[in-house]
Amino acid sequence: MTDYEMVIGLEVHCELATQSKIFCGCTTKFGGAPNTHVCEVCSGMPGTLPTLNKKVVEFAVKTGLALNCEITRKNKFDRKNYFYPDLPKAYQISQLYLPICRNGHVDIDTSAGTKSIGIHEIHMEEDAGKLVHDEATGLTKVDFNRCGVPLLEIVSEPDFRSAEEVTAYLAKLRDTMQYLGVSDCKMQEGSMRADVNLSVRPRGSSEFGTRTEMKNIASFKAIERAIEYERERQIDLIEGGGKVIQETRRWDDEKEYTYAMRSKEDAQDYKYFPDPDLMPVFISEEYLEAVRSTLPELADQKRARYVNELGLTEYDAGIITADVALVRIFEDAGSECGSPKDAANWILTDLLKLFNDAGLSPEDKAFDGGKLGSIIKMVSEGKVNRKSGKKILTAVFDEDVDPQDYADKNGLAIVSDLSAVEPAIRKVIEDNPKAVGEYLAGNVKNVQFLIGQSMRELKGKADPKTVRDVLEKLLSELK
Repeated sequence: MTDYEMVIGLEVHCELATQSKIFCGCTTKFGGAPNTHVCEVCSGMPGTLPTLNKKVVEFAVKTGLALNCEITRKNKFDRKNYFYPDLPKAYQISQLYLPICRNGHVDIDTSAGTKSIGIHEIHMEEDAGKLVHDEATGLTKVDFNRCGVPLLEIVSEPDFRSAEEVTAYLAKLRDTMQYLGVSDCKMQEGSMRADVNLSVRPRGSSEFGTRTEMKNIASFKAIERAIEYERERQIDLIEGGGKVIQETRRWDDEKEYTYAMRSKEDAQDYKYFPDPDLMPVFISEEYLEAVRSTLPELADQKRARYVNELGLTEYDAGIITADVALVRIFEDAGSECGSPKDAANWILTDLLKLFNDAGLSPEDKAFDGGKLGSIIKMVSEGKVNRKSGKKILTAVFDEDVDPQDYADKNGLAIVSDLSAVEPAIRKVIEDNPKAVGEYLAGNVKNVQFLIGQSMRELKGKADPKTVRDVLEKLLSELK
């Protein structure tokens, strides 16, 4: 059997985190009642005119700079003409001839090492609506809320050779967009979607095989499964004497197979022409530098700083910087408690467990990192012990309480007053004559038992070092 390799290129659509749509003032908020975020412009009513949202241009330029692209100084919008039920205008405003970003690259890390993936272009466009299939009635309904939501389409070069490379690239794009603040990239809400163009060829060949396109796959796991299935399908077809047809296929994640939707269109099928209602967009050097000055520290830069300046391990820094919401929690906690290492330790051992147990990710739930820092500070200053600190953290996670108020109301503060500690330890000595006698006879290990009984008598609210010091003092008086 011939040894084959895959050749994959990606078209990634990211919905931008603007407050309004790309060509009108309708909200982009997710989850509204069907057809309530629609106006005459985004529904394509005759006689209406689009007005470009300048924030979309800013977000596109930011993304292009972060992905090492050339920024097109003069670019324009084009009409992509096709009919589909969720596209009320029967055309989509996009960019074919002069996209805003070109010739970029992204470096990814895989088990095989670091690889550079080329970015052919990034263009601005509007999203279509959404078809909702009602299995109960057999009807298909259309929700136009998403029509006109601004998109960036990031088109890669055909540089991928494995599913691992694809998911590493998508994770890098997601992280970059989230750090820039231009998209939340929530695949479960459709704000990041990937079309996978895949072909196979004999290993060592320089010619491309016939490609298929798998549309709008909405999770990393589904993308991995779809790639492996389509790879095997094409190889089996070729080995059986058949030919791969250039077509668009849909991935069914429940049944785990792809099926044909329609023949694959090329640019000429869409009859592109310049949109007559939108003026060209000119990017000046001054504007470009102004946007460049707003670029934040990205994941790779943060990871290096956390390791080199804050003393975190590569592993810990990697976990924290993989989630921009976790970065915010870490930085707020570290700033409040003054110890980034302690903040990382609490996040990785305690806070992430709370998120996992709740079935949530850090982006799903607002959590105040400053309150975590307060808890860490209370523990390090000996105001509460570690066990009580974890209890306070759980209360903050569940109810967003004030850490100090919660500690006070629930009696979690460490007892440091010797007038309260000493009577409790005297009682333990009186109640455990056998253990005391063995200790005085030379069995020094019994002191651990007596410390444990003392902490129990004090309900865990005393400083262990104070308890040991007082216990040893009182025992020495019995010798």
